Amino acid sequence: MSVAQSADRREAGWTFVTTHTLVLLAVAADPEIRLSEIATRVGVTERRVQSIVAELVATGYLTRVRHGRRNRYHIEARLPLRHLETEHRQLGDLLTLLGTPGQD
Repeated sequence: MSVAQSADRREAGWTFVTTHTLVLLAVAADPEIRLSEIATRVGVTERRVQSIVAELVATGYLTRVRHGRRNRYHIEARLPLRHLETEHRQLGDLLTLLGTPGQD
């Protein structure tokens, strides 16, 4: 695939992977990652990452533990995916499929 084709795909306005999943992939790769680093990596604002992390924590998919001045995140990989069509799969299955093993 050429660089131009890759750019065209990004400009199409949608992706197969949600921003929530991209945030989880970043956390799976580095449980002590800063929200600003996630924002840069995912391509959204830090405020959006804060909102996503808050949603993931509120629904139990992510836990946050304070370590000094930093947070350490833990993904609850055994929880089911949220959509009716995918609830038979665990979050860890998705993260593994996309190349980052989930945590337990």
